[in-house]
Amino acid sequence: MKPKTKKDIKILTEGGARLAQVMRELSKMCFPGTIASDLDSYADERIKKLGGKPSFKGFGPVGREFPNALCVSPNETVVHGIPHRNLEFKEGDLVGLDLGMEYKGLFTDHAITVPIGNISPENLHLLNVAKECLSKGIKYAIPGAYIGDIGHAIQEHAEKAGLGVVRKLSGHGVGYAVHESPMIPNYGSPSEGEKIVTGAVLAIEPMITLGSFDIEISEDGWGVVTCDSKPSAHFEHTIVVTKTGPKILTK
Repeated sequence: MKPKTKKDIKILTEGGARLAQVMRELSKMCFPGTIASDLDSYADERIKKLGGKPSFKGFGPVGREFPNALCVSPNETVVHGIPHRNLEFKEGDLVGLDLGMEYKGLFTDHAITVPIGNISPENLHLLNVAKECLSKGIKYAIPGAYIGDIGHAIQEHAEKAGLGVVRKLSGHGVGYAVHESPMIPNYGSPSEGEKIVTGAVLAIEPMITLGSFDIEISEDGWGVVTCDSKPSAHFEHTIVVTKTGPKILTK
């Protein structure tokens, strides 16, 4: 867990604000009939106009680079969904939007899940609890706490609400790269894992399901889906740990 400098944090704050702006704009474009590839094109162009680069596009091992700027993950797709041209949003869908941005050489990461039109009471419950899980996890991103404190807070809240917590994916450090150490699981025990330090920049991202936490890779080889095909919700903020507590950079 490498702390960032004051100069780094200033740049990350600027980049995070720009990323949050793009995400707000994307969320307003989500309604029945929206085509996923249109959102991807908008995100790609908008980030560039704001002086950044889409950090997911081309990210990954050689020969397996992610092909798009934006991950679009509907319903049972937890994360890493490809914004296909034939993916059209329908009334009642839950759609995850995950977007990363490089700005002046530093990286921020942000995700939301958007309801499409009127959604079921079960999906509304899932959406609300997943948002709350992110807030509860962020509260433990303080100097002297542990990575396990974040995961425990998320897991406890989700499971008390009768929901599943994905275990095979996690949040992560961010700033100098798209993904950095430490990994930040959304489950765990208090006082376990690495101690959190002032200046750490973390991407905290609960991935919560309406059923089982078991996941698998979808047929297109990219999306990560729930094994029981039940819906999921994903929220993420990039935060910096300060002496007085966590500061959200992507809002």
